Amino acid sequence: MSNKMNNYGEKSLFGFWLYILSDCMLFASLFAVFAVLRGQTYGGITNSGVLNLPFLLAETLILLTSSYTMGLAVVVASNAKKNKTLLYVFLFITLFLGLTFLGMEGYEFHSLIAEGNTPARSAFLSSFFTLVGTHGLHVFVGILWMVALMMYTYRQGLTEGNVRKLKMLALFWHFLDIIWIFIFSIVYLLTSAL
Repeated sequence: MSNKMNNYGEKSLFGFWLYILSDCMLFASLFAVFAVLRGQTYGGITNSGVLNLPFLLAETLILLTSSYTMGLAVVVASNAKKNKTLLYVFLFITLFLGLTFLGMEGYEFHSLIAEGNTPARSAFLSSFFTLVGTHGLHVFVGILWMVALMMYTYRQGLTEGNVRKLKMLALFWHFLDIIWIFIFSIVYLLTSAL
């Protein structure tokens, strides 16, 4: 039975890596579209107009900190003692930071739209909202996954399967942080300087 579960675990991890690779292709396509359309403002707001560096730095630090707390949750779950209370502390902190990040992203979108800078305003804004919004959607899915995993571990305990699911969630969460670093660097900083 253990060998069967091990094979299942390896297959599910392999399948999850394939999913991450497909997400890489999705984001690569969105970055390419943004690179082509970033100058198509049609007299509207430019990339430097969406740059609010202190706000974006705070947003970035919040997401990077959530990656750290997610890593601590994996360490706790992988430890032989399997301290569920400490695991929940790190997952709740990660959840709070993820929700804070989403709230900040929602505030940024709301502010742009309130000023008339909707996705329909220009090709630049359309590509900007699509790229950043797709990342936000992924963060939202990660938050839902985290809540579901917390419910599973509460009911079932830290089983081998739940620890494997937590490791895949952590991989997904770290992937989103990497994508955000690219968004922060390319969408906000690099193209604003050009």
